[in-house]
Order: sequence, then C-alpha cells, then structure tokens
Amino acid sequence: MGQAKAYVRFPEIIPVFPLTGALLLPHAELPLNIFEPRYIDMVNDALRTERLIGMVQPKRMEKDSGNRKTPLYQVGCVGKITSFEEMEGGTYRITLRGLSRFRILEELETTADYRRARVDWAEFTGDQSRTACFGFKQKDLFDILQKYFHQQGLVPCWEIFEEASDERVIAALSMVCPFDPREKQALLEAMDCKTRGALLLTMLQMEIHTKVI
Repeated sequence: MGQAKAYVRFPEIIPVFPLTGALLLPHAELPLNIFEPRYIDMVNDALRTERLIGMVQPKRMEKDSGNRKTPLYQVGCVGKITSFEEMEGGTYRITLRGLSRFRILEELETTADYRRARVDWAEFTGDQSRTACFGFKQKDLFDILQKYFHQQGLVPCWEIFEEASDERVIAALSMVCPFDPREKQALLEAMDCKTRGALLLTMLQMEIHTKVI
C-alpha cells in the first residue's frame, strides 16, 4: 500500500499583489516588473522569508488597484519567486512560479504599504500535483488556435505547443491571451485542467466569432 502524498503546508497569512488581468496558474511562470515602492517593499520582505506572493485580481478596474478599498476576487494563486534581478533605481524583474490557488478569508490591517490576507488552501490541495487533462480535445484547441492566431496576425511556434503537456499549453494560453479580467478569473477558478481547457476553447471560439461579425 503506497504512502499518502505529503502536501506542502503554506502559511496562513501571505502578501497579496492585486493586478488586473494578471493570471498566475499552478505549475506556470509569470514574469513581473516591480517598480512601485510598496511592491518593492513586498518583494524585499518576500525574499527575506518564504519568497511567496499571492497574485489576485481586483474586482473592478481602478487607477490604483492596490488601494485597500478596492475589493478583490476571493480566489488567487500563490507564486514563489524563482528568479529576480535588481534593476536601476532599486526596481525588480522577478519570475513567480505558481504553486497553489487560495481563497481569501479576510484582509488584515498592516503597517506595511502592501496588502496582506489570511487565506485558506483546503479546497485546492490538488494544485500541488501535476494533472493529465483526460478527455481534453487537443486537436480541437489547435484548430481553433490556428484561426485565432491568424486573426491576431501572429505566427506561433507550433513545435513548442506540440512538445508541451496539455496542462502547460492550457495554462500558458490562459495566461497570455488578452481575455477580459472576469474571463481570466473564470479560467483561474476552473475546477481542473479538463474544465479549464474546455472553457478556454469556448472563449477562443467566441473571440473568433466576435471578430468575424
């Protein structure tokens, strides 16, 4: 009888980085340029501890999406800083690797300029395992992608898509395609890889249909 998988215990309180349209998914990577003083402080603090930052979207577009009065979506994804480069003026270029989604329970009062939240991980323990997208129709996605990229005037490197796993392809497309923030959130909250892939396929089809009309 095999041993049960030991799940990583993430901290109960994490810094959260509200950024409209920025999507981070488990096992995917998100490059970020950090230039606002409060988020430079956030990165500095993260580098001194577990190197964890929670990415989350504001519920509405505002000039200052980091404002504590701006409501946030409840579900985000925590990433670990896997690389960083300090730039001129103390700004940063970092890469976050997605580890697990979380649900915000409450935001905390803090003396820091950036936002922090108490979060729960229980419903997303499956994010720590790589999953196969059983039943996902890869050919349908590639057929739609050809039309989508043609419409956008893009020439993709198909070899990269063909060599990557379904999970990585779906995550990468979900993150880079210019979907509406609410659509990005729906992709983030999709139950599993198969569900996310089907939703992505529908969104691409709708985008193509809208442009044709």
